[in-house]
Amino acid sequence: MKNLSPDDRPREKLRSHGTAALGDNELVALVIGQGSRRGDALTVANALLAAHGGLHGLMRCVADDLTRTPGIGPARSAQIAAALELGRRALVRGPAARLQVRTPADAGRYLLARFGGRGIEQFGILLLDIKLRIVRAVVLASGTLNSTVVEPRDVYREAAIGGAASIVAFHNHPSGDPRPSREDIDLTRRLVAAGVLIGIDLVDHVILGDGKYWSFKERGNL
Repeated sequence: MKNLSPDDRPREKLRSHGTAALGDNELVALVIGQGSRRGDALTVANALLAAHGGLHGLMRCVADDLTRTPGIGPARSAQIAAALELGRRALVRGPAARLQVRTPADAGRYLLARFGGRGIEQFGILLLDIKLRIVRAVVLASGTLNSTVVEPRDVYREAAIGGAASIVAFHNHPSGDPRPSREDIDLTRRLVAAGVLIGIDLVDHVILGDGKYWSFKERGNL
């Protein structure tokens, strides 16, 4: 970045005009810190964003995905992944009051911000108290790009340990399409049946896609 005028260098630009004045590539360059033999930090940042389709695609990456870009090694990939996760957490952290899940849309919005758009399938549950307020979210399994192995006994064991009165099950589809598969429908039926026996209601099963969700309750399938 020595070829840039001082006012156009990301660090100086940030100091003079604030973070909002910087482009995505300039912010990524600041996270990277220094360039490599392949080019300066801004060049590496441009290559990284181009390789993953921009910032939105970058959010879907895990640290190992980033190292495929020349100039990004394990240490820098960890820095970028950490910065992205901090941004995600800062975006979704709300007030101290616990969110009440009154509708499928409440659960969908909450879960999309935290678990939507991920490159690896994850399955988890929201633990709810007797007033349907979220106690916490728990990821129970992380699978391959296409599947996650989940058993109802594992789901309700975690729910019972956490003192949940009811739960919302959720998982994401890395493909971006939240429509349920036959396996998703079968798992939902098994979770409903197990919940009746154990005495912990399954309030909903929400599937997360890329910016959208599918709710079994909302669709009348629960």
